[in-house]
Amino acid sequence: MNITKRIQGYPFETVPTRPREFRIIGRMAVRTEPFQGDRDASPASVWAALVAVYIVWGSTYLAIRVTVETIPPLLSAGIRFLVAGAILYALTIRRGDAAGDRPRAVHWRSATVIGALMLFGGNGLVSVAEQRVPSGLASLIIASVPLWMVTIRAGLLRERVRWMETAGLLLGFGGIILLADPFGEGGADLIGVGTLLVASLAWASGSLFARRAPLPARPLVGTAMQMLAGGAVLTVAATVAGEWADLDVAAISLESLLGLGFLIVFGSLVGFASYVWLLRSARTSLVSTYAYVNPIVAVFLGWAILGEAVTARTLLAGAVIVTAVALIVSARPAPKPAEGPMAAEADEEQRVSA
Repeated sequence: MNITKRIQGYPFETVPTRPREFRIIGRMAVRTEPFQGDRDASPASVWAALVAVYIVWGSTYLAIRVTVETIPPLLSAGIRFLVAGAILYALTIRRGDAAGDRPRAVHWRSATVIGALMLFGGNGLVSVAEQRVPSGLASLIIASVPLWMVTIRAGLLRERVRWMETAGLLLGFGGIILLADPFGEGGADLIGVGTLLVASLAWASGSLFARRAPLPARPLVGTAMQMLAGGAVLTVAATVAGEWADLDVAAISLESLLGLGFLIVFGSLVGFASYVWLLRSARTSLVSTYAYVNPIVAVFLGWAILGEAVTARTLLAGAVIVTAVALIVSARPAPKPAEGPMAAEADEEQRVSA
């Protein structure tokens, strides 16, 4: 998929009309608009972009697993997002309303908080955990991000949640316990699982913060800023953790270099551009299906390429977790008083995909 074509095709000049117009795309927060359809988007192009998102984001867990075999986890994640963020920023900063939508200090502060939570706390910890757990298992636990979002909304923000969200919450955490099997002899590495749960919590926290955080109106500019800020935080963390001393350049394998390149080009550029385009060209109900498909792709690739074991317990727990996520994502938010002509679209805009 042509990244430049996707970026050029996005109407950056359009200014959002409501303060909550953000979506969490693949681990990042971007400002978006209510879906109005893209007259030029054919069903074939929509499905091509959707399949690309399915495969690209589903395969990032495999790429991370291969990358961290010979490149330290935090350092590899920092390099990924610094390089991808610099490329994306250079491609987008002068497009659209460049004069009226210049990144301000407040935008960079928001990008730093989001990048620290979602890229350092989220992606960085996934990279650390995948030194101990299979990539497929990691994807299934990270699929629990919506569970944490419901927990934070209900417990800390005191927001009202629907019964489907509560049911999904209980079912999802039950699936995680089944997957980890903490009291069994053949259970997963508990340190790795715990690290992934912290990563999921960090992603959920960053997602909720991003709902009201000030960011540029041009979505890919905001995404690039978050990548740059998150990459900087990851690099500092890698330095503090002593990963530069652990880096043996001569020992870096070709597979790890290819994995890192895949994460930069496809995971952080093609995937994000495709998803932003899909948000303008397809219904949210269709686009959000990636949240269910990605873990399936990740488990399959881990089994097919890396020979990771897929047991009956893994399949059952995965089905339980994916069902729980489907319940939460499909649950409509509690009714709110109308707020004018845009109120009819409010329910759709408040849905957030992990």
